[in-house]
Amino acid sequence: MARPRLHDDSLRTRLLETASAILSSGGVAGLTVRDVAARAGTSASAVYSLFGGRDELVHAVGDEAFRRFGARLAAVPRTDDAGADLLALGLAYRRYAHDEPQFYRVMFGTAGAGAQDGGRGEAARTPTFTVLRDAVAAVLVQRGAPTDGAERAARGLWGLVHGLVELELDGLVPGDEPAATEQYAATLRAAGPAIVGSASSPVA
Repeated sequence: MARPRLHDDSLRTRLLETASAILSSGGVAGLTVRDVAARAGTSASAVYSLFGGRDELVHAVGDEAFRRFGARLAAVPRTDDAGADLLALGLAYRRYAHDEPQFYRVMFGTAGAGAQDGGRGEAARTPTFTVLRDAVAAVLVQRGAPTDGAERAARGLWGLVHGLVELELDGLVPGDEPAATEQYAATLRAAGPAIVGSASSPVA
């Protein structure tokens, strides 16, 4: 008879979620193995057994944040309308940030995890960014335009959605949830085509 695992996947997930809450509010300096273990209702030895130490735990939280984010983007249906697909990705980006705000903040605000791990520009080389770049390229192909500027336009769209989402998470967008959702979508519909269109313009 197989021996039961001492530390199962549910404990690992609980530790990652607990650590993400600490990191999103206090950064790496506010995280200790002992505190994470206590909040998760387990022992420090469980953290060391599952992750190896504090730095490895921070990396694992970043990896989990991007895994969840990537799964959310991958779940967006792909249709014959590349423009609608691109808008749907933008809406999924916002939905992830609202559903998983702690992991979202770790991705973009925690040194040693997520987008800040590995130096400047690292996030633009992640699979989650290439999904956006490829969606922009698909729009350009449908328009019969060259795709050379797809990555540049994708960065512009990323800046747009990221800025809008950060304003919301910081409580700086007035109105209730339905109003905020419609305002966000309307902004993407208005500004998105211009940003994608800039992909065909030469860089000055």
